[in-house]
Amino acid sequence: MRSGMEHLERCEWLLRGTLVRAAVRRYLPWALVASMLAGSLLKELSPLPESYLSNKRNVLNVYFVKMAWAWTFCLLLPFIALTNYHLTGKAGLVLRRLSTLLVGTAIWYICTSIFSNIEHYTGSCYQSPALEGVRREHQSKQQCHQEGGFWHGFDISGHSFLLTFCALMIVEEMSVLHEVKTDRSHCLHTAITTLVVALGILTFIWVLMFLCTAVYFHNLSQKVFGTLFGLLGWYGTYGFWYPKAFSPGLPPQSCSLNLKQDSYKK
Repeated sequence: MRSGMEHLERCEWLLRGTLVRAAVRRYLPWALVASMLAGSLLKELSPLPESYLSNKRNVLNVYFVKMAWAWTFCLLLPFIALTNYHLTGKAGLVLRRLSTLLVGTAIWYICTSIFSNIEHYTGSCYQSPALEGVRREHQSKQQCHQEGGFWHGFDISGHSFLLTFCALMIVEEMSVLHEVKTDRSHCLHTAITTLVVALGILTFIWVLMFLCTAVYFHNLSQKVFGTLFGLLGWYGTYGFWYPKAFSPGLPPQSCSLNLKQDSYKK
């Protein structure tokens, strides 16, 4: 048991030294854009051979990426609650910070709905994947697939959007670890350490699958729009809205900052 905890703490220490750095928050958005463009260029000029990760039925895609927001939500909820309450001791501020997850849910729902509508209004039903023989009697993607057709429209990459947004959100929330110090003998230490490792692994999965999307799926414009929506969702909240008074607020970086944020409610 002790050896298992020591391994967990080593992993947590490594993650603190990587994902929690200010430089990671500063450069990760640019790294995602650069890797998306490079991967797309590779896909067009020198496609990689088929692999396990190029199969949409791979485990990471089916059980993680398809439920990316659910995984991110379920792990960030206890992480934000425990770390923010540990630093502030104020339930009201913790609830305020947890509302970031509601904002994130709204962003996820609105953006995916927009993508779906764009694909619907720009698409048509075809008889084959080669886009031969338009089936004009089928006016929706669902109806088209039910009748054995192939729907083709402008399919903005939902993977590029959601994996960008989730990875950047996790990195932003993990910045609170600069201030979190816990007693190793306390159960809170075990809980936070476990959550940090889980969130770190999740972030690496999101980045890996973002790269796979870049090199295997969608065309360049679809990935550009998807990534752009993810960046706008992140910057519009953490870069523009959350630093303001009437917002869920940023992760507390010090006791004085936290008290200042809490005073906005009074």
